[in-house]
Amino acid sequence: MAADEVRCALLGAGTVGTQVARLLGEHRADLAARAGAPLRLVSVLVTDRERPRPHLAAALAGLAGTPAAEGAIVTDRPEDVWRSAPDVVIEVMGGIEPARTLLLAAMAQGAAVVTANKALLAADGATLHAAAAAAGVDLYFEASVAGAIPLLRPLRESLAGDRVRRVMGIVNGTTNYILTRMTQGGLDFATALAAAQRLGYAEADPSADVDGLDAAAKAAILAQLAFHTRVTLADVSVVGITGVTATDIANARDLGLVVKLLAIAERVGGDEEEQDGVIVRVHPTLLPASHPLANVHDAFNAVFIEAEAAGDLMFYGRGAGGAPTASAVLGDIVAVARNRVRGTTGPGESTYADLPVLPIDRARTRYQLALDVLDRPGVLAAVAAVFAAHGVSIEVVRQDALPEPGPAVAEARLIVRTHTARESALAATVAELAGLPTVDRVVSVMRVAGGAEHR
Repeated sequence: MAADEVRCALLGAGTVGTQVARLLGEHRADLAARAGAPLRLVSVLVTDRERPRPHLAAALAGLAGTPAAEGAIVTDRPEDVWRSAPDVVIEVMGGIEPARTLLLAAMAQGAAVVTANKALLAADGATLHAAAAAAGVDLYFEASVAGAIPLLRPLRESLAGDRVRRVMGIVNGTTNYILTRMTQGGLDFATALAAAQRLGYAEADPSADVDGLDAAAKAAILAQLAFHTRVTLADVSVVGITGVTATDIANARDLGLVVKLLAIAERVGGDEEEQDGVIVRVHPTLLPASHPLANVHDAFNAVFIEAEAAGDLMFYGRGAGGAPTASAVLGDIVAVARNRVRGTTGPGESTYADLPVLPIDRARTRYQLALDVLDRPGVLAAVAAVFAAHGVSIEVVRQDALPEPGPAVAEARLIVRTHTARESALAATVAELAGLPTVDRVVSVMRVAGGAEHR
């Protein structure tokens, strides 16, 4: 590396990449002071060099004539990037390939890597971490989870002396916007999704968001950092929000609860009766309206971390968007550039605990069920007997009349909230309830958080 500059290559020039280029120019003096050397953008890799990119052109024009971008090239050929001899490669293109191949090539040539690629980290982070360790370079990825919120570095570094018990949060702005509109506006899922798409919060194909996969990738990254255990996307139990109805929202509101899509990673066991391990899950969750996460609205994100010594910590802010995400990317760029100037590297992958990742059947939480039943003497007793037979204790029962009879002439809806129970016991309970002749259907099953099990 030249002693008087840090050479940067940018892979991807979409919304985030363009903002990164812009901030490199606008903040060049501050960034140089913080990194210990000027940051020079030497190349930008795009998918098609001939495609007009007015926003990127404007960002690069802001760098023109400055040391930050003197001689920078825009190319669609990776070999041009390697010829520009970058010290830091910044990947904001997304997806598994060609991002993985490009980052491995960058590290093999001695470049540090900054990436916002949650999908790649969750699917094959182990390969990237191993390559970084073999090459003796940094791999930083703050922007991969929760956008601008400074979350991963505090989890990896500030809490290194503590023991994290649970990480629980809203990490997908699209689904949080949809659920906010359903809660505040009384909209059904399809209408709320259409509103999110009109405003640009949801993609034309929103499946990665509404099916929970985006949140699951982030949950895997959070779990690995929190519990020093390798966790991949395949280890995460995932349920999205497509099954959440306006009736579910209304029932929750009547009981002082709010529906949120939560990513939850927790360490369980550690005693003679329970195997020590990690459970990672994403699913719609009922929270008391007084809970701080229940009051995170629209496209904002928030994450709770529960640690033994530090207690409860909450991180809140914008979880997506070009400028917020670019802010996190620039923070990583400064950190790795500072390390390059000093001839050192930051902390690498930590998987020393090597805890087993346990199935969701081992999870313990509270639940709320909605059942359409016949309004007959003895029905409630029969329902309660099924819960008791599987060791699931009932906390609250509410019965409402149905406005219209169901297909089996159901006349009432039971809302049953349980005390803390194991997932496997609840699943067996639901299966038996569905077979009772007096139960028309199990309308919904939702987990409840924010109670005694989270203290």
